[in-house]
Parts: sequence; C-alpha cells; structure tokens
Amino acid sequence: MQGKKNYQEKLFTSFRLSDRVPQKNFYRRLKAALNLDFLYEVTHGFYGSSGQKSIDPVVFFKLCLVGYLENIISDRKLMEHCSMRLDILYFTGYDIDEELPWHSTISRTRQLFPEEVFESVFTKVFSLCVEAGMVSGHTQAIDSAPVKANASMDTLELKVPEEQLESHLRRVRHISAMDKDQPFRKSKVDKSDKGQRSITANEQELQAISSRNKRWSKDQDQRPGSGNKGSKYTSNKTHYSPTDPDARISVKPGKARKLNYLSQLSVDTGHHVITDIKAYHADGKDNQQLPDIVKRVKRRLWQQGLVWENCVADTGYSSGENYAFLERQGLKSFIPAHGTFKGGPDEFIYVEDQDHYLCPQGNIIPFTKEFNDYRTGTRKKEYRARKHVCIDCPIRSSCLGKSAQEKKFSVTYYRAEYQRNIARVESPQGRYMKGKRQSTVEPVFGTLTQFMGLRKVNTVGLKQANKCMQLSAIAYNIKKYLKFTQKRVKSGAGMLGLYLKITKTLNQEYKSILKRLYLSNLEIV
Repeated sequence: MQGKKNYQEKLFTSFRLSDRVPQKNFYRRLKAALNLDFLYEVTHGFYGSSGQKSIDPVVFFKLCLVGYLENIISDRKLMEHCSMRLDILYFTGYDIDEELPWHSTISRTRQLFPEEVFESVFTKVFSLCVEAGMVSGHTQAIDSAPVKANASMDTLELKVPEEQLESHLRRVRHISAMDKDQPFRKSKVDKSDKGQRSITANEQELQAISSRNKRWSKDQDQRPGSGNKGSKYTSNKTHYSPTDPDARISVKPGKARKLNYLSQLSVDTGHHVITDIKAYHADGKDNQQLPDIVKRVKRRLWQQGLVWENCVADTGYSSGENYAFLERQGLKSFIPAHGTFKGGPDEFIYVEDQDHYLCPQGNIIPFTKEFNDYRTGTRKKEYRARKHVCIDCPIRSSCLGKSAQEKKFSVTYYRAEYQRNIARVESPQGRYMKGKRQSTVEPVFGTLTQFMGLRKVNTVGLKQANKCMQLSAIAYNIKKYLKFTQKRVKSGAGMLGLYLKITKTLNQEYKSILKRLYLSNLEIV
C-alpha cells in the first residue's frame, strides 16, 4: 500500500537535541574532548560589573572554531550556517528555540579580547595533542605564506609627506587612464598615522622605481594581468593602504600584486601538529623573523616538557646571523644557504688558524677590519693585500681589473657557521630533512588556506590578523587530535584469530594429556 506523508506543524512537541545528534558526530566528540571553562577566569577582567550580559566567552570561541572548521570567513554567513545545524547547536549549548548571537557581536568580541586570550586557547589544544603523543618535539619545520588582507589595491594612496615631494612622487607613479578624471582618494576613511604616510624611500630607491615604471609602461602588454583595468606598478616605499595600514603590497611569481599579511608557521614533523603561528608584515623577510619564531616555539615546547633539536626551513631563512643564533640556542640548522654565499674568491684558500687567505700565487691576503654592510646591515670582514704584493703579480690584470691597485674583498663574519650548516644540509640527514619539510609544512599551509578559512583575513590590522591565524591553527590541531584519538572500528578478525590460536593450543594440550594417560594405562596393565 502506497504511503503519503502529510506535514502539519504541532503546537507542542517533545524534542531533545542530544537525541538527534549521533554519538560519533564530529561536534559531539569535540564537545566532549574540548573543555574551555578556563576562559571564564581568563576573560573576567574585560567585562564590567553592570549592564547587559555579553556573549559567553566559551560560546564565542566555539562559534569562531566552527567558522574555521567549516571554512566560513564571514561572520554573517557563519551565524546563518550555525542556525541550520543541529550538531553545531548542540556543540555551542543552544537549543533549537534559542536565538544565536548577532553576527556583529562576534566581531566586537574578537576586538575586545587581546591576542593572549587566543594564544591561551591555542596552548590548551596544543597540550591535548602533546598528551595524546602526537608531538615529538625534536624536529620543527618552519615556512611562510602570504594571506590576503581585507583591503583593496584600488584604495592605495601615495606617500606625500612634504609639499616639494608631491610633484616628484606623482611623476614617479605610473598613472593609468582610470586615475586621471577621478578624485585622488578612493577610500572613505584613512586609518593610517602620520608615520605611515611618510615616505621611506631614499633618492636612489626612487630613481629605481621611476626607471622600473618606465620599463613597465613599455612592455606592459607582456606582463601578467596587463589586460586588467587600471593595472599599474606599486611599491610599499611610495604607497600605503588607508583602509588597512598594516597590510603590505607583496607578490608571488606569476601572481598579481595584492595587499597581504605574512603568516609564519612552525609544524612538528611527528604528526604535523602546528606548534606556532603568527602574522607579520608582508614586506618583511623570512630571515628577519626567524629569531622571534624560534624563541616562541622553544618556550612552548619547553613548557610541555619537550626538547627541540633540529630546525628545518627553506633558503629564505638563510643568514649568518640566524645560523649563529640557532647554534647559541643549541639547535641544529638545516637551512640551505643562498646561492650568493661564497667563502671567499674563487681559487683562494682560507687559513682558519691564522685568519687569512692565500691567493693562487701563494701570497697572503690578511684580515684588516670588521664592518657592517650599509645595504644589507650584515656583519662582514674585510681582507686586503698590500700594494707591493700585487704590483708585480703575473695574474694582476685578471685578478684586480683595470683600476684596482691591490686585492680587496669582504666575506661574511659568520663564515664558520655557514660551513657547518652547509655540511649538515649536504649530509644524508640533511637530504632526509629536506624531504621531511616538503611533506610536512607545505601541505599544512595548503590545508589552512583552502579548507580552514585562511584564504583571506576578514579583519583589519596586524593584531586582528594574528587572531584569525591562531583560530585557524586551533581548528586544524583539534581536527587532527580528534582523528588521532578516534578508536577504529574492529572487524572481529583479530578476535577470531586469537580464538583459533587458543583452541589449537588447547587441543594440542588435550591430546598430550590423553597420550600420557594412555601410556600410563599400558604400564599398569
């Protein structure tokens, strides 16, 4: 007999949300595993003693985690999504007839809590991973990736702090057709300070930008994105974003220029657990930020009773200062050196105990002084031969050139640290570490950007961007933790094998007993 379902809404109903959420549901297991009650004490000082009650801080963090677990970066869409999911309502402690917080409440609460509160939640989840045996601690892989900021390239403004520079900077800028008949300011507000608007480029850098703009205008039709309306060359030295002053212009090879933040990530090679994440300005270099990363990661591992031994990173983190810093920290660096590094001129031999070089003709090139390179700020050592040594040298023309009177060259102050690091990188362990880094930290970044809501920062400012990155890392770690601790369904084959083994053993013992009884009966007869 054919059935037909007729729906009529009831005035009264008996409904329990916990009965509708399966026992193996992800958010049900997450609610049982993650206890955030410590947040009441941590966030108590940020509320007053009177007025309306705010959103529960535990509920706030749970809603934020849901956003990154579901890859939703919009607070408005997050609230719409949560209201339609029974398991999420059960996870956050809301019943079906309760109204969820307004989406603007999430934004205001995110701004209210400082970065330390978000870091405490990250540490809580990280400690769960450590207790489950997911973190080895001895090897950490470090890498970085740009994350798109919540600002548009169309709102960029020129840095014109002085009247006499304004006309010059306007000549430097490549003005496209869309800029001529429009007002200079395209953003509604300017959140930058006076220091952000002031120009940071010297005259030489401005000339380089000007010549680059001339080349851009000539071969613009051959560049990626040249067909886009209003395409033009921009630089952090001459432009800034009034809507998000902390965002910086950056570009990856083959990609368009965007306003980004830089995410620095550290991953444990044991089970790919994130041990640290932080937002930086996108115009900074990786090797400048390595000491800050190492100090935070080492402190967090030490608090969990873990010992860090190996630091693995790519060439972007290479510098003599970093190699020396890691050695002082008791860490082995596996960071490939830049291709520009040389231990001295070709065919020159370094004598370490006397700190001088021998030229191809066997003459001594002694050490003269230490200095800081004004272009890079790195520490270097200068070696210079005496004039009478080079004046009659048979290879003078090829070694010195046309105008030089004596051989002079500079070498990095950290030559020994470079050599020790290169030896480790080229060893079998170093080749293993390279493959380990590529299979550890790079897939984690791909997961965060594609599936964990880190394709774009939906806030403004470096501190707010750091909170978003920490929430994304928390969601990643907690998902790894639940997958690691989940008990696998047993098929019963193992128990069957054990039963057959026990039965076989008992049968053998039973037969042995019968045999002994039979022989004993024969002796009696």
